[in-house]
Amino acid sequence: MSRLANAGEALAMHARLTPDKIGASDLDRRMSFRLWHQRACRLANALTGLGLGKGDRVAVLAYNAIEWLEIYAATALAGIVAVPVNFRLTGAEARYIIDNCEARALIVQDELLGTIEAIRADLAIASANIVVFGKAPGPAGFADYEDLLARASDRPPSVAVDGADPWMLMYTSGTTGKPKGAIRNHRGGAMLSLVTEIELGLSRHDSALLVMPMCHANSLYFYGAFSFCGGACAVYNRKSFDPEHLVRTLAEGGASFTSLVPTHYSMMLDLSAATRAKYNVDAVTKLMISSAPARRETKLAIMEYFRNSGLFELYGSTEAGWVTMLHPDEQFDKLGSVGRECVGSRPIRLLDADGNEVPDGEPGELFSCNDYTFDGYWKLPEKTQEAFRGDYCSVGDMARRDADGYVYLVDRKSNMIISGGENIYPAEVEALLATHEKVRDVAVIGLPDAKWGERVHAVIVARDGEPPSEAEIIEWCRTRIAGYKRPRSVVFIRDADMPRTATGKIQHRLLRMQQEAASQRDNS
Repeated sequence: MSRLANAGEALAMHARLTPDKIGASDLDRRMSFRLWHQRACRLANALTGLGLGKGDRVAVLAYNAIEWLEIYAATALAGIVAVPVNFRLTGAEARYIIDNCEARALIVQDELLGTIEAIRADLAIASANIVVFGKAPGPAGFADYEDLLARASDRPPSVAVDGADPWMLMYTSGTTGKPKGAIRNHRGGAMLSLVTEIELGLSRHDSALLVMPMCHANSLYFYGAFSFCGGACAVYNRKSFDPEHLVRTLAEGGASFTSLVPTHYSMMLDLSAATRAKYNVDAVTKLMISSAPARRETKLAIMEYFRNSGLFELYGSTEAGWVTMLHPDEQFDKLGSVGRECVGSRPIRLLDADGNEVPDGEPGELFSCNDYTFDGYWKLPEKTQEAFRGDYCSVGDMARRDADGYVYLVDRKSNMIISGGENIYPAEVEALLATHEKVRDVAVIGLPDAKWGERVHAVIVARDGEPPSEAEIIEWCRTRIAGYKRPRSVVFIRDADMPRTATGKIQHRLLRMQQEAASQRDNS
């Protein structure tokens, strides 16, 4: 039996040490650690009562809500495996994950019942094992979340859960094909939580506002860190992003930490100075930025507005957890870097196609090794084997390292453009275009080209005002980047039309499909 507590046991400890302290909340409700633990125990016992045993999977489809905090703790207590499903998926996409993981139960928020009802006839889950939560009782034939909890015991379930037992089956976003389920165990969850606490300097006096989707690794991993150290977790359960509302929530809720993507920060900073001045955000002392590169001026503006906060930046993945961390005192000495290895990790390896380490300054595929790397992909032994070289794991990201050991992401291996025999990493071209004063956001992809094989194609979201022309962008790049890397074609789209994952990452594969189809229509 592992000596490390799992997330459910960590909650039990804080329910004993600080029972009346508010431990979990969203914009509508608050729970003490005692009540949170009691409800997690009730849910664990209720799931067991539905016939789920240790190692069985329960899929969860919901917007951000306080129930996520109960579900993650309950599954840890019962040895049941949680399978978060992205609420943005279509019915067919959700069905693939539910079927693929062989879920024996499904917890769904009432507002997302339409997704499930559309695929209900195809799901191999009994109606009694489809549990609905929300503002009103679930429809007839399905189980009601609150009724199940009311009838279940609030005593911890008598299940022996070992550190090597699986806790999460987290499906990747599927940017390179069908989603793959990454298996994560309890020991890895505990170790990642402890490393996060060390890197960020967290204590039980800190509190988190979890804005990113709770079905995603970002919020899940930060939830783990705060629940282990006894800090409070608040789930931001507003479905649409309103920058002023978030600023007001940070000011009034008193959270000391939140994690956002650059787009979120940009939208807050685009608020008028008068609007921002209405809210005192001095309680925020730690901010995380991740998932996409951030401009120097954006970072400066963040630190100017959140004057009491240190700005952290990280690189990680669902599979590997946190890999590198850039700390507040390193932000401008190593601009563009995602930092160095997190504490407790082995040295990162950057490998060429033959498995040889590349020299400093040269791009190579990034492999990391730590005690919280995932166990492998669910029912995909070949994909698991591809992801590992010994104990080292890769998700296909390319990076380079400087002489001081700082890592700079280059791009995903799958995004690389080969034009006229030259390898081009879109992220490099995107980083340049992002500095243009009229460019708000940009993605660079490769499109088929009769002469070059692929051509560099830029898809741009322009800032408010008069947008630049295609010719202006191409000419602007002429003296700033090598000729073979310059965009040969440019299109402008609305921000709402840029395909993104739940965490704001641009989906280059989907964008490439859309642009190829548009190009074929234009040429027909």
